[in-house]
Amino acid sequence: MDDAARSVAVRVTGRVQGVSFRAWTKERAEVFGLDGWVRNETDGSVSACLSGPPDTVDRMLKEMRRGPSLAQVDTLDVQDAGPPAAGFSVLK
Repeated sequence: MDDAARSVAVRVTGRVQGVSFRAWTKERAEVFGLDGWVRNETDGSVSACLSGPPDTVDRMLKEMRRGPSLAQVDTLDVQDAGPPAAGFSVLK
């Protein structure tokens, strides 16, 4: 990513585990060309790190507010973060 990239840490709450939220996030992030990762948390939330052009990160965040069809997103907490490694991963 270049100097104009935006990197964010995201925490998603609601019905976001057991509904393919991580796989969906990885697929959408790869379509958008974003770097980062996504993982389930023990409290039932999903965390992610996203990095890419600011407008593309904003588009991804808008999609994450809806999530995949079986998800119900209650909150999406977004904070600025340092850039992740290149590529996109699903973490355990």
